[in-house]
Parts: sequence; C-alpha cells; structure tokens
Amino acid sequence: MDKQTMIDRLNEDLAGELSAIIQYTTYAAKATGPYRPQLSAFFLEEVADEQLHAQFLANKIVALGGEPTTTPRAVTAAQSNREMLEAVLAAERQAMTDYTERAQQADAMGDKGLAVQLEDMVRDESGHSEETERILRDWPL
Repeated sequence: MDKQTMIDRLNEDLAGELSAIIQYTTYAAKATGPYRPQLSAFFLEEVADEQLHAQFLANKIVALGGEPTTTPRAVTAAQSNREMLEAVLAAERQAMTDYTERAQQADAMGDKGLAVQLEDMVRDESGHSEETERILRDWPL
C-alpha cells in the first residue's frame, strides 16, 4: 500500500470517528425511560475516547502529508434506546474490523508506531463493543 492510499483509508476511519462523536452525543440526548440517566452517561463517556481516536487519526494524516476529512460518515437514525444501542454496537464492530485491517496495512508498510496505535484502538473499540453487548443482553424488545 502506498502512502496516499493509507491517507485515504485513515480518512475513512476519521470519518467513522467523527460520526461516532455525533452518534454518541445525539443518542445521549435522545435516551428515554427509566434508564435514561445511565444510558445518557454511558453514551457521553464514549465521546472522549472517540475524540482521542479522531485527533490521533487527523494528526497522522497530516504527518503523512494529507488533509484530514471534516465530513463524518452518516449517523444511523434510531428512535428507541434498543435501536440506539444496536446502532452503537454495529459501529463499534465496524471500527474494530477497520482498525484491525489498517493495523495490518501499517505493519506491511513498515510503520510500526501506527500499527501499534491502531491495535490499541482495536482494544478500545472492543471494550466499547463488549460493554454495549452486556447492556443489550437482557434489554427488553
């Protein structure tokens, strides 16, 4: 993979992180019902990690000579708490897949620092995914 292709892929990842920030912020506001305080807090706690990921990706894109995107991926519309949690879970799983692939590509390019950072981000997204799965496990339909 050449440097420009890596920049393009990292920008796709950055668009995903920007989307996650919007998604979590919006869902925190939209959560309803008796678990609203806990769900709102859960969603807002994730924003900080996603912001750190976005900042790292933007910095790396610039370091590679690229221009960071300012356009997020589309945010999944969700009405119920369950729909919001399912959308979050799908996004976290996608991020894990993307970062795993990107870490392998970075390693193949010889950028070990990028590969390690991306693997750390896989760990973060995996934790988010597992926590969301646990919340959904006994969530009523």
